[in-house]
Amino acid sequence: MTLPSVENKQAFEIAIIGGGIAGITLAIALINRGINVNIYEQAHAFGEIGAGVAFSPNATQAMEICADGIYQGFEKVATKNQWESKEKVWFDLVDGYHHDESMGNQEKFLFQLSNELGQNAVHRAHFLDEMVKLVPEGVSHFRKHLDVVTEEESGKLRMKFHDGSEAVADAVIGCDGIKSRIRQLILGEDDPASQPQYTHKYAYRGLIPVKRAIEALGEENAVNAKLHMGPNKHILTFPVNKGETMNVVAFCTNSDPWPDSRHLTMPSKKSTAIKEFEGWGRNCVEIMNLLEENLDCWAIFDTGDHPLRTYRKDRIVVSGDAAHATTPHHGAGAGFCIEDSAVMAELLAFAAAKVNSGKVGKNQVLEATFAAFETARKERTQWLVQSSRLNGDLYEWRAEGYGSDIAKIEKELRESNEIIWNVDVRKMAEEAVEDLEKRIA
Repeated sequence: MTLPSVENKQAFEIAIIGGGIAGITLAIALINRGINVNIYEQAHAFGEIGAGVAFSPNATQAMEICADGIYQGFEKVATKNQWESKEKVWFDLVDGYHHDESMGNQEKFLFQLSNELGQNAVHRAHFLDEMVKLVPEGVSHFRKHLDVVTEEESGKLRMKFHDGSEAVADAVIGCDGIKSRIRQLILGEDDPASQPQYTHKYAYRGLIPVKRAIEALGEENAVNAKLHMGPNKHILTFPVNKGETMNVVAFCTNSDPWPDSRHLTMPSKKSTAIKEFEGWGRNCVEIMNLLEENLDCWAIFDTGDHPLRTYRKDRIVVSGDAAHATTPHHGAGAGFCIEDSAVMAELLAFAAAKVNSGKVGKNQVLEATFAAFETARKERTQWLVQSSRLNGDLYEWRAEGYGSDIAKIEKELRESNEIIWNVDVRKMAEEAVEDLEKRIA
């Protein structure tokens, strides 16, 4: 692999649209390799929407490839299951719907999913705060809402923003999330894949002080990751904030359309969430009662109905959620964004070295780089979108061919999680670089 080099700054300039987890990890990885990069973020500052996000072994591999500081930042803010006996457990899956009064605050245990890291949850904002420390001054540009990208006679790409400002780069990488403008520019605004689609699932999110959770649910349930299964609904609970807080995500499914596709969240009340889980087991009812009075209800959108036919157009490409926005039912979306960053960074480092050698033109090598990236990432990332949708239905005993057959559900979940967790991200990046080398030979 190509080592970082100050010479790489002279090779080309990369523009990253979007400063979420995908954009900032890619920027750090490119800076670490000496590549000239700028981030254009439409918000007034870096920020992540949502609370807890989990990273599994594939994601931590990718962090280490991107830059040491990313993994160190993750380690600083990550929260594991609080019981040592649950150290390797990703989730205990339990029956949240039926309840046997003789069991007290214990739900029927169904099965356990484990990996070498176990549950590793971070608060999105806290993780991003650590990443921001790794971005030098002058790299990030805020309040930059992209309108169009055009190519100049010189070959440079000119970005025009909503505020009237402009910038140029040799290549543009869209890390601009589920509502990606770059996706629209690549596919065309009329392409159905240019917009995310509602999955008919929505979620109430909340944070509960762990002391209150322990009083109501017992220590084991409050401080370790649980997935509470049931008909047409499911609840995730896991520790964040170094065990001081229990994160709650309560999912529901119905056939109604989402009222406003422009806004993926709507204000709601605890009373509404309580009503959703009427008739459920004692613990799930208690969890709803512990939530704060005012809640946000989150629509679950993805790109599953209309998968992208391509991730690129010339020297413009999408990465992260812009390419493969997924539902959260695998807990792998953010990790796959970092996988993208690792592969893209290794490709661009190799490309920069080739441009600096004078043996290939930068526009040619950048187009080939994005083609190699798509080849390396498209199949795996699009599989995740579909598998995650299936998971959401498996948890809710509504997946066709599975129903509430716990043995079949367990088998499918084990097999799909193995695909996510047991991957060699470095080998994936090396194979992508080998592909790029062939393309520009």
